Amino acid sequence: MHIIAGSLKGKKLATPPGPSTRPTAIRVRQALFDMLLHAPWGGNMVLSQAFVLDIFAGTGALGLEALSRGAAYCYFFENDATALPILRSNIRHCRKEAQSTIIPTSALTPPMAKQACSLAFFDPPYNRELIAQSLQALTTQGWILPNSLIVTETSRQEILPFPKESLLAERFHGAACLRIWRFESTWKF
Repeated sequence: MHIIAGSLKGKKLATPPGPSTRPTAIRVRQALFDMLLHAPWGGNMVLSQAFVLDIFAGTGALGLEALSRGAAYCYFFENDATALPILRSNIRHCRKEAQSTIIPTSALTPPMAKQACSLAFFDPPYNRELIAQSLQALTTQGWILPNSLIVTETSRQEILPFPKESLLAERFHGAACLRIWRFESTWKF
């Protein structure tokens, strides 16, 4: 696994052993960033100097890809004991320690925000209904700005309880479903 584009293009990323962490496949990550950069509602301003959340970060591939493509800062939420050392190592290997903070706690019980973010990646274990719960907790603690882009990766059959009119894009890649939403503070969880 490696960074696809930007200042870190080609940097290899380590992955934890075993099945507890499921990194986003390279082709899925490429499709996601293509959507963010080339959709009518997207563009360079989505990433340029953005503050980003990588929730259920695992290897940190999504957040590091965003940093590589111009994001200002990324907060990585990860509490899995196997994934944490790999995440730390990947950030160090990419020399992004100054632009990163690892928050080693569950996104279901986050601390108060250090900085509200405009782009959030949610890639939890599939079919556990963790996205809505963690989004609500993060919103309550001030991590997500109104009108932010919320990127979700779920299984194909997983349904999210967000308003359909907020859905900007949906793409299927094998067993995965990528959705990009425009977050509104009026969402009911």
